[in-house]
Amino acid sequence: MRLLLDQNLSDRIPARILDLFPGSIHVKALELGRADDGVIVEWAKREGFVIASKDTDFYQRSIAFGHPPKFL
Repeated sequence: MRLLLDQNLSDRIPARILDLFPGSIHVKALELGRADDGVIVEWAKREGFVIASKDTDFYQRSIAFGHPPKFL
């Protein structure tokens, strides 16, 4: 599973979890740090990532629209 970490999580996390979640990346590294949630969702869906976030908007979006992508 590859995680896409949202802006509200530290951009240092991916380097620390690569052994457990290879290929994980932070939105900042993709220059999506200021992107709208919809843009992030579409990118994650297209590229096969699971979104990790503290933002409840992603959870509400998953209830309304289902998945993919999945959210943590």
